[in-house]
Amino acid sequence: MAQSSQSTSKYPFLAGGGEMGELTRNYDWASSPLGTPDQWPQSLRTTLGLLLHSAFPMLLFWGQELTCFYNDAFRPSLGHPGKHPALGKAAPVMWSDIWGFIGPLLQQVQQSGEPVYFEDQLVPFYRNGRIEDIYWTFSYSPAFGDTGQIDGVLVTCTETTNAVLGRRKLENSQLQVLALFEQSPVAIAQIRAPDLVFQLANPFYGDLVGRLPSQLVGNALLDALPELQGQGFDHLLRQVISTGIPYTAYEVAVELVRHKQRETIYVDMTYQPQGESNGAGGADGVAGVLVVCTDVTQQVLARQKLEEAESGLRVAIELAQLGTWSIDVATGGLTYSDRLIEWFGFDPRQQAYHQVIPLLDPQDQERIAQAVARALTPESGGVYDEIYTVIHPQTGQKRILHAHGKTVFDAQGNAIRLNGTAQDITREREIQLALEQQVQLRTQQLAVVNDQLAATNQELQTHLEEYAAINDQLAESNRLLLRSNDSLQQFAYVASHDLQEPLRKIQQFGELLKTEYADREGAGPDYIRRMQAAAGRMGQLIKDLLSFSRISAQGGDLAPVALDQVVVTVLEDLEVSIQEAGAVVEIGPLPVVLGDVLLLGQLFQNLLSNALKFRQPATPPHIRIRSSLRLATELPADVKPSQPSALYHQILVIDNGIGFDEQYRERIFEVFQRLHGKNQYAGTGIGLAICERVVANHGGAITASSQPGQGATFSIFLPV
Repeated sequence: MAQSSQSTSKYPFLAGGGEMGELTRNYDWASSPLGTPDQWPQSLRTTLGLLLHSAFPMLLFWGQELTCFYNDAFRPSLGHPGKHPALGKAAPVMWSDIWGFIGPLLQQVQQSGEPVYFEDQLVPFYRNGRIEDIYWTFSYSPAFGDTGQIDGVLVTCTETTNAVLGRRKLENSQLQVLALFEQSPVAIAQIRAPDLVFQLANPFYGDLVGRLPSQLVGNALLDALPELQGQGFDHLLRQVISTGIPYTAYEVAVELVRHKQRETIYVDMTYQPQGESNGAGGADGVAGVLVVCTDVTQQVLARQKLEEAESGLRVAIELAQLGTWSIDVATGGLTYSDRLIEWFGFDPRQQAYHQVIPLLDPQDQERIAQAVARALTPESGGVYDEIYTVIHPQTGQKRILHAHGKTVFDAQGNAIRLNGTAQDITREREIQLALEQQVQLRTQQLAVVNDQLAATNQELQTHLEEYAAINDQLAESNRLLLRSNDSLQQFAYVASHDLQEPLRKIQQFGELLKTEYADREGAGPDYIRRMQAAAGRMGQLIKDLLSFSRISAQGGDLAPVALDQVVVTVLEDLEVSIQEAGAVVEIGPLPVVLGDVLLLGQLFQNLLSNALKFRQPATPPHIRIRSSLRLATELPADVKPSQPSALYHQILVIDNGIGFDEQYRERIFEVFQRLHGKNQYAGTGIGLAICERVVANHGGAITASSQPGQGATFSIFLPV
């Protein structure tokens, strides 16, 4: 005690400094660069006196060696046993485990004179025999010596490890709660009182109401979901806020705008007040409402459909005049509908189903009992289908019933219930019996007729033999006719080719004569011109004959042909003629048909050429091409396609030309038939015959309608 008193009196600035003050007084300072405490500068004594007497954890690093001091408040951070050998030692040596962190800070403060502050800073620290992750909030401040220079660094610090870890745990807990909120398969939202503004809404709630959560949060209920106006949900929320009483409802119909259309959904919903009620019927402490919704639309719709189906089944049973029945296998109890009670003449309730067997016709009783027993076994599939006669016990009336049933089995294959229906078929059986009697009578009558027919057949057989001989003669005639047609086709083809050569010579010699007599007067040049014109017409006639013969012999496979492409190609070929005539051609959508693209091109080439050729002198041609579908029953009576089909494409080619009298409608499709003189309109009279042959080869038909001076409409029918 004397030594302590002496030390205290010797170093009064250390007096009352607690255990660290006593350790500092008794420390062996002889080997320290600072010397004994009585050699310390006044600034160190003053600073150290403040440090040791402070209840806040503090450290002091002094001098060039950065000799370390600390107070009792800092000692708990050093770990058990609470003593640290760093007292009076150079910091770089004794704090080597964290020198990489504190060293640059100490040097920064010594050099700049500016304090440094850190909050919740992680500093790995050696204590309790291991390196621990310790969090600190600390300040490094310069400590000035007697000369006014920075001779040390004062560190004030607080260990915040528990606070940091606790805060992180709370944050993690909040994140987990938020994640559960966001990922919850239940629609959840938080609405603030009293303005009913969305504070939170999870994605499932957004899906439920057809909005993104970002479109809800921060907006009032009726602003975010205006379609809820007038549905009463805002009033319910205000009621929960005002009373503090939760509200729960099931299968509530809600009209919402989802996916850009208004629809009705059904939800189970709970409005849970958030905050403490004042306990007196009010809820001044309610800060908002937690809304929890579950979409039960599918369950409600399914139940409604089931109810509709059950209602429809009841109606169907009533309309079909069916009776329903059910057997409880465990109890043997039988349930009948009112109609069956009337038919059987007694109420089977509270009785076993086998008591009904005696009411059946004796011939049916054993069979029906066995059928019921068989339907109750899994091997039968649970099917019951029997016809029997029931005898009314009071009136004795017999009624024939047709019963259907199906057994319900449990998971182990045990029969639970046999449900079924029964229909009165007494009238049908009476009709069936009467019909059977009529059939028997008719059979006898037919037997007599058959005998008569047998005799007639014998006579017909004789006539058939005569007809067979006639058919053989017709077949031979047809064969000769086909051979003749083939010969005519070959003749026309060869003749046309043989005519080409002399015709070319006539045209060549005519050109020579035309050149030679070009300057001469008289009738010679005119004769040559006429000869050339006649040769040209003959050449065109030969070409048309060749085309007609080729079409007549046309065969082979057909392929899909887009008619709009065919028409475009034809218009390109007729481009010059169209421009010269100032014609307008309108083309509507055209179908794809099975056909020959070259022949179909000839078809439209001839029709469009005719429309351009037979135009009215003072009116530019206006040609329209349209298409539609026609049932076979809708075709005109005089149209007979060469191939039967249920559906046809009708293609119309309409012009505003000179037209024709409809009495010549059939004639224009014949070879060499002309309604106008060759001097008035050029042509060979084969073009429309080619059109008719092309359409026929494609399984269709062609016709025309017109009036003189009012244009013409050509109708083409091709099978779909």
